[in-house]
Amino acid sequence: MKKIIYFLVVAFLVSCSPSKKELYGITDSFVESLQTTYDSYGILGGEEHIKTTSDGEYQVMPVGRLLNVKILKVVTDDVYKDLEEDLKSHYKDDKRVNDVYRNNVGTIMIDCRN
Repeated sequence: MKKIIYFLVVAFLVSCSPSKKELYGITDSFVESLQTTYDSYGILGGEEHIKTTSDGEYQVMPVGRLLNVKILKVVTDDVYKDLEEDLKSHYKDDKRVNDVYRNNVGTIMIDCRN
């Protein structure tokens, strides 16, 4: 039984890359700021608040009460689908987030509208 638990813990830690952990930290801070600091980032106001992971793989830009998550390298549609599912799972029980979805451009939106 201990071996199974150990394997599951190791698998979980390996499956979440350092870049994704950093991405979750960035999106979590934006979600929190929309509850405590900002009512909205405005339509164009988010450009000065854009954050990129230290490895340059992901970018998060707030727009109003939405967060736009973009992968900064050329990837397949499946990579975006995987990221969308990961973010949906991450925010599944978070009442501050209404939805996580792909927009028409293909990037991922985190909806924090009231």
